[in-house]
Amino acid sequence: MKKVRKKIKIKGIVQGVGFRPFIYRLASKQNLVGWVNNNSQGVIIDIEGESEKISSFLSLINSKSPPLAKIDSIELREVPLKGYDNFSIKQSSTNTEDITLISSDIVTCLDCQEEVKNFNNHRYRYPFTNCTNCGPRYSIIEDLPYDRAVTTMKDFKMCDSCREEYEDPSSRRFHAQPNACPKCGPQLWLTDNLGSELAVKDPLKQAIKLLKQEKLLAIKGLGGFHLACDGKSDTAIKELRARKRRPDKPLAVMMRDREVVKKYCYLNSREEEILTGIRRPILLLKRKNNSLPANISVDNNYLGVMLPYTPLHELLFEEGLEILVMTSANLSGLPLEYRNQGSLDNLKEFADYFLLHDREIKTPVDDSVSRIILGQETLIRRGRGYAPLAIKFAGLKETLACGAELKNSFAIAKKGYLFLSQHLGNISKLESYQNYQEVIKHLKEIYQINPELIAYDLHPEYLTTKFAQSQGGQKVGVQHHHAHLVSCMVENEVSDRVIGLAFDGTGLGIDGRLWGGEFLLCDYTNFKRVGHLEYVKMPGGEQSIKEPWRMAISYLYEAYGDDIELFTELIDIDEERIKKIVKLIKADINSPQTSSMGRLFDAVGVLVALGKFITYEAQVAIKLEASVISNEVGEYDYQIKNNDGHYIVNTTSLIKSIVNDIKLGVNKGVIARKFHNTVIDFSVAICKLVRRDYKINSVALSGGVFQNKILLEGIYQQLIAQDFKVYFHKQIPSNDGGLAVGQLVIANYQKGAKNDVHSNTRKSD
Repeated sequence: MKKVRKKIKIKGIVQGVGFRPFIYRLASKQNLVGWVNNNSQGVIIDIEGESEKISSFLSLINSKSPPLAKIDSIELREVPLKGYDNFSIKQSSTNTEDITLISSDIVTCLDCQEEVKNFNNHRYRYPFTNCTNCGPRYSIIEDLPYDRAVTTMKDFKMCDSCREEYEDPSSRRFHAQPNACPKCGPQLWLTDNLGSELAVKDPLKQAIKLLKQEKLLAIKGLGGFHLACDGKSDTAIKELRARKRRPDKPLAVMMRDREVVKKYCYLNSREEEILTGIRRPILLLKRKNNSLPANISVDNNYLGVMLPYTPLHELLFEEGLEILVMTSANLSGLPLEYRNQGSLDNLKEFADYFLLHDREIKTPVDDSVSRIILGQETLIRRGRGYAPLAIKFAGLKETLACGAELKNSFAIAKKGYLFLSQHLGNISKLESYQNYQEVIKHLKEIYQINPELIAYDLHPEYLTTKFAQSQGGQKVGVQHHHAHLVSCMVENEVSDRVIGLAFDGTGLGIDGRLWGGEFLLCDYTNFKRVGHLEYVKMPGGEQSIKEPWRMAISYLYEAYGDDIELFTELIDIDEERIKKIVKLIKADINSPQTSSMGRLFDAVGVLVALGKFITYEAQVAIKLEASVISNEVGEYDYQIKNNDGHYIVNTTSLIKSIVNDIKLGVNKGVIARKFHNTVIDFSVAICKLVRRDYKINSVALSGGVFQNKILLEGIYQQLIAQDFKVYFHKQIPSNDGGLAVGQLVIANYQKGAKNDVHSNTRKSD
């Protein structure tokens, strides 16, 4: 039988996922010789043996690769025989010719879970148990190629037992870089909120005891800290809300297992698949009418639920607890706490006790949040289990896209890949801005990027814009809604021109006004605005976002003019305050014009008495969606003005019709449904007009308003019924968390990228 030798380069998510041990075992079974190693290109294999066996070996690489691996490409070349004696795993090397993808942090596998539960196993109840198929990855990586020496596990020297597993090709811990056990690995301890360690034999059991006593605990997990309490204790939840100054925003919960989830929430097969999968996001599930405290999720019929994803979390439920509130541990508007000392300094007013460990978190990663819409998982927040996202995309220059100021994530590009970072949150405060810069610096160093292009939002006051202006490289400002839509196009592998619906809160338009209810024709380079909601004023500017009753007054004034006084009793606000707002509108003082769909939702929510002020983003709009009565089929009047092929939605008759229903005592759930129906109807109507004018049949839906399930499903289904091709977000958030992807691609195309990526983009995960 003819012998051959081949050099193989495998790119994709192939480091930190047990790929080299897999190759070792595969080659050994086929009696092949040579070696495998990691370098910054991916996995390199030098293999020698009978040609038929090598063909079989190559086939099995694709069909039997580890569950966490994602192969993007396999490159082969035949080279002269070398005469190797055996097959080995060589030490990792550095090569800057190409790029390696990083695995996200992954839920504890079933094998490790069984070991943690097994009294006779030396990892019994060990909170940091992991193997090549699970555990920390992105959050502990300091550099590439992926090896223990460049992770935060480098300071934990493996004991003889762990070293034996690490070197045993038959073990699933063969070359598992975070491998550890109670003898040699990270440890837990418990402190009070002054940082004094409690002298307890078992910190974990004591933590459970404290949770049962309705205490609040700051718990260090995989990518940062949670603030936790008993999810069935009204008293503990009330105290958590008071301390965190979070009176209304829904709180995420961790439930013991799927049976507990089914007890308290409706769970279909698709939701169960996502909830129990390897990424373990917080999943929005419809609540059942049950005995859970109402103050977990105020005025909301959905609950954010996740299952345990580390041994530590599994063990928190070992003594009878069913549900824990597990909310991100950070001050409002500040980054997630992930360092021990930082948490003790900043969370001591919130937590009674701290459950800490000594495995350092290099990169903080918040929990991901998702929802099932149209049978698809749609990410609201992309973090743990999903980040960083890698998209294969040829022809891009080395680029940094800085993202938005709220719900920030940034993007970088190098050597055929676009990477979207994890959710970093609101970066308008100094501490968050510093964290933003640290994460950018870390990823730039890992991927050795020196950006030629710096893409940013047009808003001059965003800290991301100011950061961009401070960087080297060519600066490219990108319009907010164009970036939203191109982000959707990239995810759906669409490069041809589309009709884009960009519905969100605000984004600076090229006319200097605040856009947000936009109909654009766009491709990767340019856009043309072909429609929008009619402008109204935002009295007090950004204060109208925090006090949405101001937008209700603005819409009432737009509809009724000076007769507004006849209708202000609909809004339970002091008459003098209303008069001041009307004066601002009339005098055009601090009242920027906006076409925002988000502000229209706010105004309608206020009119139907769902709130006048907000304590978290989009609160009134979320309550408006939650109040909908699903079987109502009516809609309200509206007008579409045609200004020479530019379509403007006039809302005067819409607002007047809503006011009339309110005065007639129509149920607010019916009004909410009719309002949603109306937005769906005029959105589809404008798409049909634009299709007629431009002969374009593809529609992209983007912007934070499309997190509204009723609106997204309604517009999608109505457009499909009219024979449109419709694209929406799934793995890239439709909100500002996905903006950087669009910024990056637009900047490249405006500055010379030529590749047609219609068949060239593919998500690595």
